[in-house]
Amino acid sequence: MPQIDLNHLSATLAKLDSIQAIGRVCAVEQGVLQISGLHSHARHGDQVRITLKSGRELTGEVLKLEAGRLFALPEGTPEGVSLGDPVTLEEPAALSPCDAWIGRVIDPTGRPLDGRPLKRGDLSCQIKAAPVPASERALLGARLATGKAVFDTMLPVVEGQRIGLFAGSGVGKSSLLAHFAKHLEADVVVLALIGERGRELAEFVQHSLGEEGMRRTVIVTATSDQSPLMRRRCAWAAAAVAEHFRDQGKHVLFLADSLTRFAEAHREVAAATGELPTMRGYPPSLSHMLMALCERAGPGRVGSGAITAVFTVLVAGSDMDEPVADILRGVLDGHCVLDRDIAERGRYPAIDLLKSISRSLPRAANEEENTLIERARALLSTYEKAEIMINAGLYEKGRNSDLDAAVTVWEELDQFIAADVTQGIQASFNKLKLIIRKAQAAARVEAPAVRDARRLAPLARLPE
Repeated sequence: MPQIDLNHLSATLAKLDSIQAIGRVCAVEQGVLQISGLHSHARHGDQVRITLKSGRELTGEVLKLEAGRLFALPEGTPEGVSLGDPVTLEEPAALSPCDAWIGRVIDPTGRPLDGRPLKRGDLSCQIKAAPVPASERALLGARLATGKAVFDTMLPVVEGQRIGLFAGSGVGKSSLLAHFAKHLEADVVVLALIGERGRELAEFVQHSLGEEGMRRTVIVTATSDQSPLMRRRCAWAAAAVAEHFRDQGKHVLFLADSLTRFAEAHREVAAATGELPTMRGYPPSLSHMLMALCERAGPGRVGSGAITAVFTVLVAGSDMDEPVADILRGVLDGHCVLDRDIAERGRYPAIDLLKSISRSLPRAANEEENTLIERARALLSTYEKAEIMINAGLYEKGRNSDLDAAVTVWEELDQFIAADVTQGIQASFNKLKLIIRKAQAAARVEAPAVRDARRLAPLARLPE
């Protein structure tokens, strides 16, 4: 037997206790189990195991403690639970990741979902670990190649950065996330599918990632039909797996789809504990929960690896001020907004560049590159402000050199935002430079016409 298996077996045996406290179910109310006899042994966050009279076992998590009893939320429906059913305590949820997990699909408890046995690592880690202390973190690293021209240039992603993909349903968040999983530079990819449709798992494995992508990917998933405990735990478990590989000195790409489902799962759990909703139906503890999860990503300690994170955020009705989006915009190191109107005219990814930002700029680019980025944004802004006039047929060439330049290259810039690249970051900047030069040439050609029109305008008002 391999040594790693013996170590894991020894660690498991060391945790066994010859004496085990047993409690009893004393009430079931609104899906929450009240348990007596374990209040002096249990801790908040401990796992419980209920043995039903039918022989079936039900697991849950301790959410609330009172004198004489505790409250636990089961991971499934409480159907079949009866008064007096025995309850035992277990350790808080933990995982034991190792290199053998790469290429595998697991659930938030560490069980394999692909039908094959899963090897465990030597050491276990808590799924709700503390982030790296701020004073010990390294700085953001180098710019990463993404396979998309817009992210290689105007919305750069650097090592250790945390960005959000904000959009309504069906606008392309998951497709863009799948592109990052396959093409963004990283040693290991950890993908969390939180409360998503069950069919998405097979799509990610077989179509989006394929055999080549799965060679560097660990997928942690809890589908929408599972309990809020499992959906919430999915994000924490994926973060723990990412931290394991980061501590090995690797650059980890942590992808989560989506943090909105994580927030909804937390809302269900908070409601079960009696926490009152205050932010459009969300509990006050949501802010800390989201911030704590995001802080686990980012640069590690100096000399260790880093976690670059991309989180999707479902924005209902394109409301960027709803609680989850508003909290995350202030926490993340950049946000990419996907617009439904852009998607409906057939351009994917449907990125609204003027509403998107990367906080790695300007440090992630040199002076020339920053100038190109600023000029490209200015051209897009100029075109957007005059778009209604252009579509109405009121635009007249030669009256505004800046607008003439924007109209000349708008289609090329729009295609550039959607372009895939395989030659690297510098090739993307070279392509952007050609577009900007074309815009500058258009502005120089039209500028004399503008000056002539202004010079002749007073003469046109003189009486004959």
